[in-house]
This record gives sequence, structure tokens and C-alpha cells, in this order.
Amino acid sequence: MTVSSPLHRRALAATAALGVLTLAGCTADSSAAVTSAAAASSTSSSAAVSFTASPAGSAVTPVTPALTVTGPGGETVTLTKRPERIVCLTGICDDVLVELGLQPVGTTTPDLLALPEFLGDKAAEVATVDGSFGNEDVASIAALKPDLVIGLAGAHDQLRSAVEQFAPLWLMDVTGWQDSVGYLRAMATLTDRPEQQVTAEQAFTQSLDRAHTASTQQGLAATRAMAMYSSGAGMGVNTQDDLLGGLLGEVFAYPWPNKGGGWDTAQAYSVEEILAVDPQLIFVQSFTSSPDAPKASTELAATPVWQQIDAVRTGKVVEVDTALWTAGRGPRALGLVLDQAVAAAQS
Repeated sequence: MTVSSPLHRRALAATAALGVLTLAGCTADSSAAVTSAAAASSTSSSAAVSFTASPAGSAVTPVTPALTVTGPGGETVTLTKRPERIVCLTGICDDVLVELGLQPVGTTTPDLLALPEFLGDKAAEVATVDGSFGNEDVASIAALKPDLVIGLAGAHDQLRSAVEQFAPLWLMDVTGWQDSVGYLRAMATLTDRPEQQVTAEQAFTQSLDRAHTASTQQGLAATRAMAMYSSGAGMGVNTQDDLLGGLLGEVFAYPWPNKGGGWDTAQAYSVEEILAVDPQLIFVQSFTSSPDAPKASTELAATPVWQQIDAVRTGKVVEVDTALWTAGRGPRALGLVLDQAVAAAQS
């Protein structure tokens, strides 16, 4: 998913300040592929490396030739040693590090790390990078003395020339859960954490399998669902071809196509258009100026058309954690989103 929409940028920036998988056509066979891959050695993943690990407890020494890792999107990053000080400018980075039993030295998504399913209270040990999402303060990043900086493709490209004066910049691009798993494997190879990688993949596979089972055996596949986001800049619907919309398409009927014409118009659904589809389950990501500000569902409650929607009439509008549902793009976050979505449908 690229992040070229101003509304998407503001939404992600709000997540950072206060702290979406195109898979509708996939089946449970997809998770079986993950299970098989999880059982394999991390050296068989898409990450190609060319150095040997240092003995446990020994100092990491630079190696020649340089280490080059290729991510699932075909992008490469070259290092001279295993990274020990990683700065995360995107939640996929925070997610995979936590999955591997590590933590970044700096982050732009402190609220994600502070969730009990991530670092909890230990998140306070991680510095928060100054600046807004996509326009982070380079001096703030450099001050953390990173040996690797990880950002999001489409959002941090313009930082490359400045950041690469002091550290490599790896821009990750997650368009499906396969990419999330691919980055987990690549990072596990980079940090020599194969056992943690397998455990993490298995946990995600279990969430995916549970969701598929609920979808087919409990009738959730016929439930019309929708994920939407709202901020001061307006509102939009997560369409079938973005991260969150595709993920929900694994479980529910998800009739929200991309409308074309760029992200602003592609995801711009009016309340009247939403009523025409009449979703039975709505997940709302409210990006507010403060934790005490009214949520989007509360503000929409006064709208007569909104009140006619099936999910509104039956109490199936769920306000979700924006840090987890929007910023989190890794296997841990995606597994939690699946679990929460299924639980909401069953309640």
C-alpha cells in the first residue's frame, strides 16, 4: 500500500502523535502455505544474505563482502554487520522487531509499542522520533546513532538522501500478509533470529486459520463488513485493495471496491453510498485531536442517513484502536486485528 493520500498521511501522523491486504480471493490454503514456510529454515526465505553469524556473546565484526538483504518487494538493503540500533519510522518495523524479541532504539509509533500485546511499559525505553509522519526530523533520527533506519515506501522516499548520510534506509512496502511474513523472515535473517521467526509465523497462521474457520463455519463470509477511517480532514473507506480492507475480505463479505482516480477519490464513500451497500458490521478508526475528543461514530450518530444503516441500528459499529489497525502492518498486528474482528462479529 502506498501512502500518497493526504488523508492517509494525516491518519498515520495522528497515530504517531497520539502514541490496511488484498486477499479477498484467498482461501485457507494460503495459511497452509505459511505453516509450511514457518517450518522451514529462515535461510530459505526471500531474504538473501552473504555473511556468517558471530558466535554467541562475541562482538559483531564487519564482514566483506557486504551483507545484502532483498525484501519481498524486491528492494535491497546493504549492511556491513548485523544491525543493533534500528530506528523505526513505520509500524511494520516495530512489529517484526517485537515478534523477534527485539526493540527499536527509536520509533514514530509509540502508541503501538505501548500496547500490552507489544512492549507495554517497556515502550517507554524507546525514544520517539521528532516530526510528523513522512516528515520526520532527520537530526532526531541521527541523534539515535542508528545502523539501520526502516521507513514506509511512498511515505519516506524523500528522506533517503539525508538519512543515508549516516545510516542505510530500508523502505518497506506491505500490500498483503505475504509481504508482512516476508519482512519478518528478512529481519530474522538479518538479526539471526530463526526460532523467533518460526514462532511468530505460527502464531499468525493460527489467527488466520481461526478467522477462516469462523468465516466458513459460522456464516461470517455472508456478513457485509466495512472498515472506515475519519479525521479532521474527512472520512474514507478501506477498499478491497488496501491492507485492512483486504484483510477483512479474508473473513467477511467486503463489497468496497477502489473507485479509481487516486487515493482521495478511490476511498471517498459518502454516507449515502454506505447506506446503499448497508453494511452489517462497521469498524471505525477515529483519528482525534485528543483521547477525550468525540469519536467518529458519535459525531455521525446525529446524521439521519447514518442511523438507517444496518450496523448502526443493530449496535454493530465498533471503534477500534487506530495504532493497531492502521499503523500496525506486521504479523502480530494483523493477527490481533483478525482476532478482534471475528470476536466483534460473534458478540
